[in-house]
Amino acid sequence: MRRRRRNPPRARPRRRDRRALLLIAIAVALASLGLDTIAAGQSRVPTGAPPSPAPAQPPGTVPGSSQAGQGRSLFVEGCSSCHGFDAKGIPGRGPSLVGVGAQAAAFYLSTGRMPLPDSHAYPERSKPAYPQPEIDAIVAYVASLGGPPIPKVDPAAGNLSQGEQAFALSCSGCHQIIARGGIVTGSEVPALAQATATQIAEAVRVGPYLMPGFSTGEINQQTLNSIARYIIYTRHPADRGGWGIGHIGPIPEGMVAWLLALSALLIIARVIGKRTT
Repeated sequence: MRRRRRNPPRARPRRRDRRALLLIAIAVALASLGLDTIAAGQSRVPTGAPPSPAPAQPPGTVPGSSQAGQGRSLFVEGCSSCHGFDAKGIPGRGPSLVGVGAQAAAFYLSTGRMPLPDSHAYPERSKPAYPQPEIDAIVAYVASLGGPPIPKVDPAAGNLSQGEQAFALSCSGCHQIIARGGIVTGSEVPALAQATATQIAEAVRVGPYLMPGFSTGEINQQTLNSIARYIIYTRHPADRGGWGIGHIGPIPEGMVAWLLALSALLIIARVIGKRTT
């Protein structure tokens, strides 16, 4: 009875120790196998496995366009002081450019109205600050922020008479009927002698500074073509009436005619008249 009672307790601990050692060995083997698999998976991608996701691009980058990326760099260097690094504008300095589109950026840059030397300066037409390739790059970056593209215009497809009527109705109040510009309250209206057909179309759609913008519902494509044709015509009109005297408008021309006529009458009166005592 003593042997039967003493032997079973001695065998149980040995079995438990063996089982524990066996479980530990299995766990170590599985752990080493898992580490080898992970290392192999990191070193190569199995055939048919989905590629790892591309790293997120840093803020301010423009994916998929090297031209827009160059424009982003030029924008940060020359425009961000007023419009902000994210092009969302800075209060008191410059408006947001998100959603203005390529047409606004192309107009202001190609006419030299931007960038301004001072945020409170009046935007006047001048020599562009950037060469054309850099202008195209900045326009591409602003276009990537959303907005309408550069409008298309074909003056040859327009009607000269229709363009004159539309210009007289919508534009001559500020630009004069011969597109020589003028002065309005709080601003100066520029002459259109140097504007290209594309710049004319951009100005009509954008409405720069105090000028109102016109949608396609107000001025359709055909009317836009006709206005551009008429403005280009005013630079070298046919002076069927005689002396054009600079095409400064009918009222100044009438005043000059009266001045010349009165001067001629005074000279004639002086020549044929008789002096009395």
